[in-house]
Amino acid sequence: MNFLEFEYQRPDQAEILNRLEQLKQQFEQAEDYSAFFATFQAFVELEKHIQTQIQLANIRHSIDTRDAFYTQECDYFDEISPIVDNAIHAIDQVILNSPYRKQLENDVPKTWFMIHEFAQKTMSEAIIEDLQKENKLASTYQNVIASAQIDFNGEVHTLASIEKYMYDRDRNMRKQAHKAYWGWFAKHEQEIGDIFDQLVQVRTQIANKMGYETFTPFGYLRMFRLDYDRKDVEQYRQNVLEDVVPVATELYQAQAKRHGYEGPTLPAWDEKVSFESGNPLPKYDEPELVQRALQMYQELSDQTGVFFKGMVDQNLMDLNAKPGKAAGGYCETLPDYGVPFIFANFNGTNGDIETLTHEAGHGFQAWLSRDAFPYDLVWPTSESAEIDSMGMEFITWPWMKLFFEEDTDKYYYTHLEGTVKFLGYGVLVDHFQHEVYDHPQWKHEDRMACWRRLEKQYLPQKDYQEIDFLERGGWWMRQLHIFMLPFYYIDYALAQVVALQIWSRLQHHDKTVFDDYVAMAKCGGTKTFKELVTISNNKIPFEKGCLKQTMQDVKAWFETHQIEE
Repeated sequence: MNFLEFEYQRPDQAEILNRLEQLKQQFEQAEDYSAFFATFQAFVELEKHIQTQIQLANIRHSIDTRDAFYTQECDYFDEISPIVDNAIHAIDQVILNSPYRKQLENDVPKTWFMIHEFAQKTMSEAIIEDLQKENKLASTYQNVIASAQIDFNGEVHTLASIEKYMYDRDRNMRKQAHKAYWGWFAKHEQEIGDIFDQLVQVRTQIANKMGYETFTPFGYLRMFRLDYDRKDVEQYRQNVLEDVVPVATELYQAQAKRHGYEGPTLPAWDEKVSFESGNPLPKYDEPELVQRALQMYQELSDQTGVFFKGMVDQNLMDLNAKPGKAAGGYCETLPDYGVPFIFANFNGTNGDIETLTHEAGHGFQAWLSRDAFPYDLVWPTSESAEIDSMGMEFITWPWMKLFFEEDTDKYYYTHLEGTVKFLGYGVLVDHFQHEVYDHPQWKHEDRMACWRRLEKQYLPQKDYQEIDFLERGGWWMRQLHIFMLPFYYIDYALAQVVALQIWSRLQHHDKTVFDDYVAMAKCGGTKTFKELVTISNNKIPFEKGCLKQTMQDVKAWFETHQIEE
């Protein structure tokens, strides 16, 4: 069945709540385990159907945020989701406290119980109105970003579509594009800053009502950090600062030299362009890129071939940037249909291929574990899910010539370089969020100053000449996760160093890498982060000094792959 044929029907709030109450009573009145488990299966099916309708509305809304119908439907879910979640929360309590729990543990993976025990600590009827407000504010931010209209180079651009000019070979073109891009944020600084201030306040209020002094420990529970804590993350950030930032700084210095600068810093408009001759660009438009990706995945393995052909045949991807389309890229699942959906904003840059392989990594993992029971264990927790996506970016390296032809070596260089450079940014976003939620009394100016202070620590190459908004600390306002998914960013940084280990093993011609990757991906959410990293035969990144060997391999690769352009 084609995605366009997937039926959307708004779930009625009263009917859902009535059915959940019936299920709750059936759980409580079950005379034996057989009846209890049959009720559990019915409960899972109901949740699957609700989530399918929510995701259909969200996907179709993000494809065109101007579509009034799906805007209305997303507003509806913003309102009812906390109420429905509270009813589900009550059922989860019954399940977790049931005398049949021990028997259920034989049929359901332990992570389901861990996740739902965490969820018990993050849901209460007392915070429903606050959660509704949080949902509305996050949606407001997304809509503000999606509504951007920027007059540039004779055209009207979205924030996504103008980015191709920010990577242009002509320095003046990309300089003017950067000024236009960040100029839009400067004009909307007060509006976006106010949205975030309200988010910080409502999240702090939610945490306070649930018994926490700040939002941070509550945020960790919401992100299901099943087997690591804040101290582990702090040690990881320190590992990045000690072992990754120096290597990244050397890469920036080499880049500055290629651009003709004597100092170690780079103007904002040169930072994303690795070579004076320009970054590698994909040689084809979206339809041809998809066909070449299909060839790549069919050659990689039978499983990836079947998976990606299904994505193409069922129209399960929307890839090009266009007016009204929400920012970013993602992969979601539609549980009733057992398929993933990939959303992106192709804009003619090398990021198009990275996004495609990244989101296909998510999709392939979800496809492999599509029969997981309960269905919510299709996905692992977020930091583990990002290993699947970032690992796929490197696993597909042998096929990059299909997309970049004579610029393939430049792509390898920019991709690995970007991976190393990202780690500093990834931990910066995480550190910033810790500071923000540890200091909910801060004003907008305090948050701006904090970002710039941390930026100088993790990204010392930054040079914001002629862009006052960035010099004052405004970069974070473009980072969707900070607004919509608090504390969902260290996940990328943790996964990235595991992906770098996959890259290193591939460079050493380790023939077991892909099989290890598949073994990890098949587990879905049935294992914790540390367990999945172990299954993939890679190192867990929290131990002090654990990044040193990987970064030595990275540094050695760059020493033998110099590109002077």
